[in-house]
Order: sequence, then C-alpha cells, then structure tokens
Amino acid sequence: MIEIKGRYYMRLVFEVPREWVGHKLKNFIRSRGLSAKMWKRIKWQGVVMLNGEAIHNANEILPIGSQVICEWEESLDIVPADIPLSIIYEDDYLLAVNKYDHMLIHPTQIGVYDTLVNALAGYYEKNHIHGGIHPVYRLDRNTTGIVLIAKAAWVKYALAKRHDLIFREYIAVVSGHLDVTQGCINEPIGRKDGSIVEHVVRADGKSAETEFSVIGYGNNYTVVRLHLLTGRTHQIRVHMAYLGHPLLGDTLYGGNDKIIKRQALHAESASFIHPVSGKDFSFTAPIPDDMKYFMEGLKK
Repeated sequence: MIEIKGRYYMRLVFEVPREWVGHKLKNFIRSRGLSAKMWKRIKWQGVVMLNGEAIHNANEILPIGSQVICEWEESLDIVPADIPLSIIYEDDYLLAVNKYDHMLIHPTQIGVYDTLVNALAGYYEKNHIHGGIHPVYRLDRNTTGIVLIAKAAWVKYALAKRHDLIFREYIAVVSGHLDVTQGCINEPIGRKDGSIVEHVVRADGKSAETEFSVIGYGNNYTVVRLHLLTGRTHQIRVHMAYLGHPLLGDTLYGGNDKIIKRQALHAESASFIHPVSGKDFSFTAPIPDDMKYFMEGLKK
C-alpha cells in the first residue's frame, strides 16, 4: 500500500493459475472476490495491469504465465483514538481483533470517539499503517470476542458475500437449565413493534438459524456453545429468550444482571478462507474474566 497526501493506494498482485489460461480477465477478477462494482471503481480510480500493461477491456483473454495487478485509491476518514487493542492476527489485507465489552464497533452519534474503528484508526496512525477499516460483521456493544476487520472494501465484500465460508462460534451463559443438549433454532427475527432496538421472533421476520450445544450446567444456568447460520441483529439473544432461557445480564431480553452486568456472550472463534491466499485461517479469543466465573462453576 502506497500513501499519497493523506490517502493511500491498495495494490493487489495475482498470479494467474494454469486453469485460468484462456479465460476472460473479468471472470478471473470476480473469482478473486472483486465485484463488478469494484471493477468499475478500480478502472475509474486506479489501474488494472496484465503483465505490466494497463488494461481497459474486461474481456481480455488471459495468456500463459499471466500476472494481474490492481491498484486503486482508498481513503480513511475516521478520528483516531489512543485506546488499547487486543490484535490476534494482522496482514496486509485484514486483522482479527478481540473486542472488549462496552465497546461499539462504529460511532453512533457525533462526538463519540471511543469505538473499535476509532481505536484502529489510532493504531494505524501510530504504526504508520495505510489501509481502510471495514468490519466484516458486527458484535453488539457488550458482546466480547473476535471481530474480523478488512483493510479494503473488496476484502470485506469477498468475505461477507459468502457468509457460509466464515464459521463463527460463540459461548453464552443462559438462565435455567436447557432441556436438550443440542439443537437448531430456526425462527424468523424482526424488529419489535414500537421499538427501534428490541427484536423478536415473528412470522414476517427474516429467516434466522442458530445451532447450539450444551457445554455444561451450573447453579440455575447453562453454558452453551452456539454457531450462527445467519447473521440477524441480536440473533443469539432473541433465539435464547424465545426458548425461555435469556442470556444472563441481558436485561433487554429478560436476563438477570445480578451477577454479570452485560449479556454473557463471547465470540470465541472465527474460521474462514483467506480471500487472497486461499489458505484456511482459524482464531480463538480467550473467555473474558467476567464469564470465567460461570465456567468454573459448572457441575462435574
């Protein structure tokens, strides 16, 4: 990445595999995660080169031994903040961050600068990193754990367009004892009438699926591992409340906050295929201190 007057240029280099020889450039580009919209943006704001020559025709045929280079301009317009971060992984294209509780992903109003993106902007500035900040998915303010951050919009697109390629697991502490040790909740979720925050299971909502398995039982609580098959707002919180077992600390959905002052939910792991290297990646974030209490109290 090359910085130019407060902006920066993203640069991607692709070696064309033998199986793509004879195919159209545009199809190869799309196979690497760049959308048609992104292709147009690169042509207008940057350059696409095939074997060192600028290319304007997306239907160009790829010869043997081809190298494709894409360069385009990005910008970062986020107020930097000096906030500690727990970075699990970083390369030229993305980061994996272990988000703390009581931290928003994005500012929700003017004058708020203590969010994850502000902290990352401060980290970039301090370490002379020139890239974008594009959360691939979001966690609620009081949910801890792994968040994937793309350094360019196309990386986010490449990961987000195939939700099924990102395998995320959560740990939650719910009230009471679940009657079954595993299952799948397949109930649509939509916004509750009259509320701009709360969501509920409703027939006209968007499809939502959550797999769960019991890790263990404590004193009137259950520790559960959950896997999202969809990504709806408050999905885990709504689905567990629907079963009659709201998350401890989740007062919005009926949880008791006497022991923990936030919803007991942690994004423990994320696994995915890297959009550039094609390699498998898997990261794990340790259970936070305020949830260890419940893990230690499980019945043997």
